[in-house]
Amino acid sequence: MTDTACIVMTTAGTEDEADQLADAIVEARLAACVQIQRVRSVYAWQGETKREPEWLLMAKTRTGRFAELEAFIRERHSYELPEVVQLPITAGSAAYLRWLGEATA
Repeated sequence: MTDTACIVMTTAGTEDEADQLADAIVEARLAACVQIQRVRSVYAWQGETKREPEWLLMAKTRTGRFAELEAFIRERHSYELPEVVQLPITAGSAAYLRWLGEATA
C-alpha cells in the first residue's frame, strides 16, 4: 500500500479537549493540520440512543501515520471508545499535498 494523503476523524466531548488533542497531534507531527468543528451527534450506545454536542476533529495526514495517530488519540482520549476513522484523499492540490507530506515526515 502506498503512503497517501488521508483525513483521520475523531470527536471530543468538549472544545477544550478538542483543542488540546489537536495541538498535541500537530506538535507530534502526526498531522499537518487539524480542523475543529462543533457538531451534534446522534448515536447508539449501550442500548440507548444518545444525542450529544461534540467537537469533530479532522486531521490531515498520511496513511502511513494512521496506526501511530490512532494509538496517540486512544491514549489521550476521554471516551471509552473514541471514533478514529480514516478517509482517503483521492485528489488535491499538488502543492498542498506536498506540504502535508513534508509536515508529517
